[in-house]
Amino acid sequence: MPLSKNPANPSAVVLLADGLCFDYPQRPLFTGLTASMPGGVCLVLGGDGSGKTTLLRLLAGELAVQAGRLQIKGVSLADDATAYRQQVFWIDPRTTAHDQITTLQYFALQRLRYPEFLPADSAGMTELLAGLSLSEHLEKPLYMLSTGSKRKVWLAAAFAAGAAVTLLDDPFAALDKPSITFVQQFLADVAHDRARSWVVAHYEMLDGVPLAKVIELPD
Repeated sequence: MPLSKNPANPSAVVLLADGLCFDYPQRPLFTGLTASMPGGVCLVLGGDGSGKTTLLRLLAGELAVQAGRLQIKGVSLADDATAYRQQVFWIDPRTTAHDQITTLQYFALQRLRYPEFLPADSAGMTELLAGLSLSEHLEKPLYMLSTGSKRKVWLAAAFAAGAAVTLLDDPFAALDKPSITFVQQFLADVAHDRARSWVVAHYEMLDGVPLAKVIELPD
């Protein structure tokens, strides 16, 4: 059973997972997982094979839970899946689904989905592109980018989306040191946002990032 801790000051629940159950064939994974995730940064902590990515996919509504309920700001996945998913930013960092479009086109698609996505000419978007060294890659099809640069595109979109819940799977993987520092600082800044929940799956604690919740998954 995952162990849930609340190390920081509590705030209003943004994402509620109640009694989640999910098994792969011949491998039990979650039995009655319950966690209320407040605004700020929530860490899903576990080693390889502990189910971190699976949990994010369940929270995103990409995988169907076998029992239990999920709710974002009062909207239940079971009752209104479309409204629930519109409040979540999630992308599998390994996906190739967008390889044929450019970085700018990918951002444009996200603006159609997320009403609060940062405008292309905003100071915030300019800061994200500079901090993640993406300015030179905006016109390139995604298939031309390295693994690290594609992950930066996903991170920039996640940070710009303005979603109630943002799910990040190992956000430091394949990044250069300046980008890692930028992501750490961004998460430290949004740790004080009580209206949105940033759920980060990682194998160790996050340096310099105040945490609103830690969910430890057994290996």
